Amino acid sequence: MTSAAGLDFGTSGARLTVINAARQVVWQDDQAYSPAASSADHHLWQAVLEQLLRGIPTAIAADMAAIAINGTSATVLLCDEQGEPITEPLLYNDACGQAQQAPLSDMAPAGSPVLSATASLVKLLWWRATLPTSVFQRARYLLHQADWLAAQLHGQRGLSDYHNALKLGYDVGMLAYPDWLQSLGLNMLLPRVYAPGDCLDQVSAAASDRYGLPPHCTVMAGTTDSIAAFLASGARSPGEAVTSLGSTLVIKLLSETRVDDSRYGIYSHRLGDLWLVGGASNTGGAVLKQYFTDAELQVLSAQIEGDRPSPLDYYPLTQPGERFPINDPTWPPRLSPRPEAEAAFLHGLLEGIARIEAQGYGLLTQLGATAPTKILTAGGGAQNATWLTIRQRCLGLSVAVAPSTLASFGTACLAAEGLQRLTI
Repeated sequence: MTSAAGLDFGTSGARLTVINAARQVVWQDDQAYSPAASSADHHLWQAVLEQLLRGIPTAIAADMAAIAINGTSATVLLCDEQGEPITEPLLYNDACGQAQQAPLSDMAPAGSPVLSATASLVKLLWWRATLPTSVFQRARYLLHQADWLAAQLHGQRGLSDYHNALKLGYDVGMLAYPDWLQSLGLNMLLPRVYAPGDCLDQVSAAASDRYGLPPHCTVMAGTTDSIAAFLASGARSPGEAVTSLGSTLVIKLLSETRVDDSRYGIYSHRLGDLWLVGGASNTGGAVLKQYFTDAELQVLSAQIEGDRPSPLDYYPLTQPGERFPINDPTWPPRLSPRPEAEAAFLHGLLEGIARIEAQGYGLLTQLGATAPTKILTAGGGAQNATWLTIRQRCLGLSVAVAPSTLASFGTACLAAEGLQRLTI
């Protein structure tokens, strides 16, 4: 058995990728949630899990040696002794526990990822404050989406990974829950944390029968969706980075040094002995879509000489407010003067976003991160060759399109790497 599988559970559905020992995709499938269904439904997750795994061709399934799952960060479930949810899941963007956030600011270190209205820990505190006592007393495990789904395969309860557990307050530097967190009296609910890709257990007999997996397939600790997408890019060495050019601009840089700075929304995920340092700007493709259709972007981009600087000094935003590399909720968009030629206007926008990207990497380096040496690009903007040329000039670095950004592929690679460690 040499192949590995990765599952990516998102807000609209799930995707499965199976790769062989050479990291080539041998099977891929996806399953959308029913339009009428709520994605905050663990029964729906389990049904989609079964559909995807049962859909793997028999010969491919028989060769599967490892499997891992990613889920949306801070999507959580409160479960009983048997691992069954006792409430509906709370999704990654649910800010119901905003009132529980304030007390944490006196306990958690500045810049901690738990200091957010949507953090896993905040949601746990909200459940404790709002559930009837008789219901909360039945709770035994706080599990993330990826944790609960993996438990359906290996049968163990209360296991997580340190990517998902970061927003629960787990200290990824010390690899332990910190003292301030343990003082909250929630220790019995906190999952046991493993490194992503570590072996959790083999597929249980019941899961082997239900999902059609070989009984010796190993379930590996998972990750979050955004980190899985980074892993899919193939970036593995210090200085390698991924810029996602979607509606907003998100950068992630592999660093030998950890960087956390709440002033700019910067925090670090651990990747083995390295750190994945990231930041997100409000600039990005949403600004371009404000002025141009996809067809116009393609035609006008072809008219731009990307190796020549634009004389326009733009800071492209859809509305006032920036978070990284400038932290100012009133920071104004700068989109004038506007030239008559539409291609010249687009040139200014593309170059303005590229300068912000360069400033972002500059800030991470200034704060102590490893200097970037190679940039891989993901998202819709990655396909714009003119923009690629502009960005290479502004960054002064090699910029290439990431070979893959599928989170399911990145999760399959994580499972394969875990399998390789087991066999060394």
